[in-house]
Amino acid sequence: LGYSLEGNLKPTVQWLSAVGMSDSQVAHAITSFPQLLGYSLEDNLKPKLQMLQERGFAESQIASCISKFPQLLSYSATRLEHRTQILDARGLLTERELCYAMALTDAK
Repeated sequence: LGYSLEGNLKPTVQWLSAVGMSDSQVAHAITSFPQLLGYSLEDNLKPKLQMLQERGFAESQIASCISKFPQLLSYSATRLEHRTQILDARGLLTERELCYAMALTDAK
């Protein structure tokens, strides 16, 4: 499996910048989680961003969380939705809590 500069790398970097991440945040996200470059924009990244926006997060909040914890985008939409519902039900649907809750394991 290989990545194409024009097909994978460049579009993902441009998308991360477009959602409000600075160049240094994009660089940090990619160096700490290079798998991010392999995700489909249309089938994976954009739908997750949209779901988080529908839950009330601004792009700037999502960008901040991605820069701190890029693995957030590796989680299934179901996992993201479930965790945001739990946070919302407890009145904790904030950027800080989202990043923290996503970083937790599913172990009990």
